[in-house]
Amino acid sequence: MRSEFAHPEWSRQCAIYEVNIRQFTPEGTFSAFAQHLPRIKAMGVGLIWLMPIHPIGLLNRKGSLGSYYAVQDYQGINPEFGSLDDFKALVAQAHQLGLKVIIDWVANHTAWDHVWVHQHPDWFKKNAAGEIYPVTFTDGPEPEYWTDVVALDFSVKALWQGMTKAMQYWVTEADIDGFRCDVAGLVPTPFWEHARRELDRIKPMFMLAEWSTPELHNSAFDMTYDWKLFDVLKKAAKGEATSQDFIDWWQWTVTTFPPDAYRMTFTANHDSNSWHGSDAELFGDSIDAMSVLAALLPGMPLLYGGQEGGLNKRLEFFEKDLIDWNGFERQQQYTQLLQLKREYSALCNGIGASGFEIETTDNPKVLCFVRSSKNNWLHVQVNLSNAVQEFTWGSFPAVLQPFAWNLTVSVH
Repeated sequence: MRSEFAHPEWSRQCAIYEVNIRQFTPEGTFSAFAQHLPRIKAMGVGLIWLMPIHPIGLLNRKGSLGSYYAVQDYQGINPEFGSLDDFKALVAQAHQLGLKVIIDWVANHTAWDHVWVHQHPDWFKKNAAGEIYPVTFTDGPEPEYWTDVVALDFSVKALWQGMTKAMQYWVTEADIDGFRCDVAGLVPTPFWEHARRELDRIKPMFMLAEWSTPELHNSAFDMTYDWKLFDVLKKAAKGEATSQDFIDWWQWTVTTFPPDAYRMTFTANHDSNSWHGSDAELFGDSIDAMSVLAALLPGMPLLYGGQEGGLNKRLEFFEKDLIDWNGFERQQQYTQLLQLKREYSALCNGIGASGFEIETTDNPKVLCFVRSSKNNWLHVQVNLSNAVQEFTWGSFPAVLQPFAWNLTVSVH
């Protein structure tokens, strides 16, 4: 159980929006993105997550522009995006609109030409020959060779202080509200717990881990990724899932994570989009139904910038590849879903924060569930297939069109 801090109150009925500054506008700058803040706020978003804002390494860079996650200086600004003053103005404008801002933080590794490589070479992992070497990531189905980055060594306690001080800089200098921490499980959990304590001394933080280990919720992170639900949604998009898959997901969730853990639910993020497939590739005609599930099942829904425009391509990771907004063709649906999240306490974040029950019907291709609180409840029905489905809810016969959904809302 979480014992040392509580979730910020503003996060209780919040949705999160991920921003890829480079691809968001033709200019690819903080100032150009800032013009979208009122629109994003109007959709019902409460929290902005900015992908890494720091200078990108030049040595062993991938592509012509490099990976955002090959950081050259933790206390610098990527000149591609603007200046420090531009960034501070963006955060201030977001705060004026009632939005919170977190930035991506890459603690596990740095660019080869990060300032610490020369200032503190003892802070980096070394091979048998005593040489700093590129990262190889082996936790996935296939090895990934991150040739543009080198790994930090958290067995060196001086690194803990240096990393924490760098994180504190952005809280004191720019008044950010927290961090999304890249590959958080590759960094020792005790470091994150230490950093969280020190950051909270400045102001209450919101911390998102790109990982799903339950212990990260103990006293370090507010939220982790719900990759398991993402996999179920992809299975449903292929017409291969039944309501039992969702029952199994929920039983695993409640027996694995503490009741106040936030899980981030999504149909896309920058990794899934660039490396695994666009919404069109992964979900096709099911995207509306799967978006409903990602928004209304327990968890904090993530909207990846561009999805409200029907993002139908994989964005290049190391090059400029502008989002085609397509007249914001899906913005109305996302607004409807995220406003529900904001307005109804039944959709409160946290596994045990509100009532949730999956109801069985006589048709396993239909998922029916109830979200409830003392003030309101929502009943949601979703067709998990690309065919018309007939089913009985209670004693009432019903019909759902392919990959469609129905919603009933009651206010007490």
